[in-house]
Amino acid sequence: MNHLTRQAASDFCSSLLEQQAGWSMAFTKLIEGAYLVPMGNANAVLLDAGPELVLIDAGFPGKADKVLDAVAKLGRKPSDLKHLVFTHGHPDHIGSAVPIIRATGARTYMHAADVPMVQSGGPFRPMKPAPGLIRNIMLRIVFDQNERTEPFRIDQHIADGETLPLAGGLRVIHAPGHCAGQVGLLWQGTRLLIAGDVFINILGAGDPIGFEDEAEGRRSQRKLAALTPDAVCFGHGKSIVKDASAQLQRAATRR
Repeated sequence: MNHLTRQAASDFCSSLLEQQAGWSMAFTKLIEGAYLVPMGNANAVLLDAGPELVLIDAGFPGKADKVLDAVAKLGRKPSDLKHLVFTHGHPDHIGSAVPIIRATGARTYMHAADVPMVQSGGPFRPMKPAPGLIRNIMLRIVFDQNERTEPFRIDQHIADGETLPLAGGLRVIHAPGHCAGQVGLLWQGTRLLIAGDVFINILGAGDPIGFEDEAEGRRSQRKLAALTPDAVCFGHGKSIVKDASAQLQRAATRR
């Protein structure tokens, strides 16, 4: 399946799931200073907590305008977006990175395990589908390990346990399994967890569509659930802004 066909299938899948699950794919305020930016069946997060804006992830290709529109809605300029932090290096999270970087000059951050894929433009490590028919189908629709993306430079490697001095502080939690370089990001203490694809929340919080290493992914799910965040957002699906800790605990133990 080529990129255009896969993108069309992904967008169609997004539309169906949005109707069935009742979640909005619009620029949305999560908590004060944090905004969800839908990027083609993949979410980015824009943090506005100081003079410099921070973007987490860059969605599918062709979606850079979604970020620039979001920046404008905040009354800010593209040059105010100084930092682009990635939860991991899959194509649906880096796809619009190059035009965003060109428009803003943002500095880039990623865990070292995924940097070679991004800087070469692929191929990507293989995944096996998570349990269940829907995830099996979704993996076939949205992921092709041989896909090529436009390569770009990662300016800074990030590591487990460090706190990036961005937007008041972003704590990095290495959470491999879905992807070796996957990280979760805690913002403002435990107010908001940006969970990437450790979980997704489409038709309920649960597994991502696939794993590079399922056992490792299960450990990472338990690790993030133990952080007891007030709110959590995902790379795919609806954010949870109430009762987030309990819902993550259930998702981490549900099989």
